[in-house]
Amino acid sequence: MDSENLRPLPGAVQARIVRKVALRLIPFLAVAYLLNYLDRTNIAFANLTMSKDLGLSETAYGLASGLFFVGYVFFEVPSNLALHRFGARRWIARIMVTWGLVAIGIAFVNSPTTLYIGRILLGVAEAGFFPGVMLYLTWWFPRTVRVRLIGLFMIALPVSSALGAPLSGAIIEYLHGFFGLAGWRVMFLIEGVPTVALGIAAWFYLTDYPRQAQWLAPGEREWLHATMAAEQRDTAESGHTSVRQSLWDARVWVLGFVYFGLGYGLFALSFFLPTIVAGFAESFHTEFSTFQSALIVAIPFAIGAIALVIWSRHSDRTGERIWHVALPTLLAAITVPVAMYMRSPAGAMAIISLTAIGIYAAFPVFWYLPSTFLTGPAAASGIAVVNTMGAAAGFAAPYLTGWLLDLTGTSKAGLWVVGVVMFASAIVLLAFGRRFHAQPTAEARPTEASPTPRTVP
Repeated sequence: MDSENLRPLPGAVQARIVRKVALRLIPFLAVAYLLNYLDRTNIAFANLTMSKDLGLSETAYGLASGLFFVGYVFFEVPSNLALHRFGARRWIARIMVTWGLVAIGIAFVNSPTTLYIGRILLGVAEAGFFPGVMLYLTWWFPRTVRVRLIGLFMIALPVSSALGAPLSGAIIEYLHGFFGLAGWRVMFLIEGVPTVALGIAAWFYLTDYPRQAQWLAPGEREWLHATMAAEQRDTAESGHTSVRQSLWDARVWVLGFVYFGLGYGLFALSFFLPTIVAGFAESFHTEFSTFQSALIVAIPFAIGAIALVIWSRHSDRTGERIWHVALPTLLAAITVPVAMYMRSPAGAMAIISLTAIGIYAAFPVFWYLPSTFLTGPAAASGIAVVNTMGAAAGFAAPYLTGWLLDLTGTSKAGLWVVGVVMFASAIVLLAFGRRFHAQPTAEARPTEASPTPRTVP
């Protein structure tokens, strides 16, 4: 049905439709993202015992962590274009099953070289999942509610670490010897299986576009399809629709640089926080078991999850985006190096929690920005390019942090680098912020001016 032939629908009914879609899609995608990040970063806990078994130095461990992003970077854009062509349902299912199988396979590596190969293959397999979901959400949710819903989806990022840390620690400590395997091998095995199962479920559960959603009433489908089509037309008129246009737009590369800074902080924290906590034994003469260390590591991520939800809702209420990315990024940049100068474990973890708040609060608002000027194939390629640059930080941060740790014997130098990189990304965003389209500042809910079917069952 053409949107010109549709009359307005009360905001409460529109909100009900959006809520129905959110309840259908967000929990499923959030669980998938939780598994995605867990399978990517659980090597941080494996490192507590794996390095001794495989003979890894901190530099070698950092290399293994970062090599994931080599395969990821090269296949990110092609994978997202494939998702746009073949549909999210098929492609997300394919990605999940593939990475789950590779994650299970890493349980059986027997040397640094096979670990390196496994991490590269895991990156190839995971490529396209996150930017694909970001693209997918632009097909389903109006702009006025998109940041808070991206926030609900992205809460899986800190929750993955908050829950994954004690889970991984418990498996390593208490299931050591299960199946005759070392605890870290059991961890990779157990945490890879749910990904395969959920990937199979995705084939049957997800729906590519609103017009295909049989789980919506006909009138609801028509309203959502017309609303999203109208938004895409608006973006196409003032932004880009082709792959070539997106690659030539300086805003894509600005966002890529900003995301590199955010990613640098995230991956340094994710891959080395367990090592930092383990280092408390020498710095503060403390003794924690593997499971106790995992519980301590979980604290900043749990706090970050709460901040993420609150901050994304505040951004939608105010309609402001640039400062909602820059301010938390600056908070993280300032606090991350300070943590290592605290005189107690509690003080260090309190400052690291502020860093986590800054990092995680910035993410959902940041991912709103590409949709302000990209749609269609341009969105598929542009979002993938931005995420690829962030993934490059995933190689640089673990490797450089590990190298500096080996070189200096302390985490301080590596965390100063993290702070500088994040500070630079915030300044660049503020400098170029006016080049992004201004967005509505009304309370984030569908408006009565939105098109709707003549009748909604």
